[in-house]
Amino acid sequence: MDKFKEIRPIALGLAVKNNKLLVSEGFDKVKNETFYRCLGGGIEFLEKSSDALKREFKEEIGANIIIKDFLGVSENIFTYKGKNAHELILFYSIDISDDNYQEEYKVIDDHGETIAKWIDIQEFKNKSKILYPEDVFKYLD
Repeated sequence: MDKFKEIRPIALGLAVKNNKLLVSEGFDKVKNETFYRCLGGGIEFLEKSSDALKREFKEEIGANIIIKDFLGVSENIFTYKGKNAHELILFYSIDISDDNYQEEYKVIDDHGETIAKWIDIQEFKNKSKILYPEDVFKYLD
């Protein structure tokens, strides 16, 4: 699948602890912008979205998650590194099991290696840090 030519179904997990959200850091060199996004990824053919989310967390940060609630679906049309993209996002509320909890994780995905960390939700709400997609704010208290 070419994620810059097709609609991509993905599942993202909202892990919140002590008013902090677990997010991975990204950088768009065309926009010269650092941004954050909840962890998750693509749903494979014949794979349930909740199973995809569990698989993605295991692959990306080696963590087992507990899926709490399905939160909703969002359509996201955006530009990343100068290319147009289109996603259908299934959002879930999740917990990281205590034995997998860390302040910071090394994330390994299709784009290489980055970090995931817990950031105070207020930093996103007051726009001192950028959180994508914007629809995620519907599901944050």
